[in-house]
Amino acid sequence: MDNVDLNLIRAFDALLAEGSVTGAAERLHISAPAMSRTLGRLRRVFGDPLFVRAGRHLVPTTRALELSSEVRTVAARARALFEPPQHADPATAVRAFDLQISDALSMTFTPALLQDLRDSAPGLTIRLHPESMEAVPALREGLVDLEIGDVSRHEREIEVEALATDVFVAAVHRSHPLSTSPKVTPEQFAAADHVAISRSGRAYGPIDAHLAELGLRRRVVAVVPTFAESLHLAQRAGLVCMCPAVLGRQAVEALELTTFPIPVPLPAADIGMAWHPRNANDGIHRWLRTRVHAVMARESASAT
Repeated sequence: MDNVDLNLIRAFDALLAEGSVTGAAERLHISAPAMSRTLGRLRRVFGDPLFVRAGRHLVPTTRALELSSEVRTVAARARALFEPPQHADPATAVRAFDLQISDALSMTFTPALLQDLRDSAPGLTIRLHPESMEAVPALREGLVDLEIGDVSRHEREIEVEALATDVFVAAVHRSHPLSTSPKVTPEQFAAADHVAISRSGRAYGPIDAHLAELGLRRRVVAVVPTFAESLHLAQRAGLVCMCPAVLGRQAVEALELTTFPIPVPLPAADIGMAWHPRNANDGIHRWLRTRVHAVMARESASAT
């Protein structure tokens, strides 16, 4: 390996193509004396003259001819290695991506994204993963290519891009008494039966902390792990659930629910996407990120 030098391979390839030191030098944009010295190095490395004079030209020896096919292949591969990457074409790409998408987006954004990708990149396959996976290790280890949702807690090594801002509202079936209330008070809100969303089974959250400051406590009759389950319980069991005001609107309307402001202060929900730097310059991955951004903007605009 001490004798490995890609410049020697390039010179060997040029000599094979040109049949002269001068021609090979012009091909590589170096001087003829420099090319002669390189030919001397090649002869020492391979222990063979490689090229001998026949009239005004150089002809390859038997050893050079034996090596010629492999030399051309290695030279071509080396050139390809350093060429700029070709433009990725989503229409013809065949790839699979692993996405972890927030459950709160599962009934609205996810279908819209999949339809967009089916239309513009039919060769892409999307594998969805549950939020139970720890985001940073999953991104770092390549188990997830892109995370979409609350990405505010990521480490500095993870690249993050903001997508949208939403607020959470309460949702009930249209037959629920709170659906017709002109302004739901904290007391009315706390007195209703609620469904909470928690993958760990916790019923207590920020809403409960704010109610406790007012001396109130809501009745949580069910805790479910997903946003979709909470919406169905609101529809079928007469419970109060939480959902994103904008991005949850289509799901709310499909299930004949109605929404109202939660009568305690809650911070806005920032939605973004996160990926590991290893994927930053991947052409198709970069294109996928542009589609996520466009679909999120379109869905947010259509729901307002």
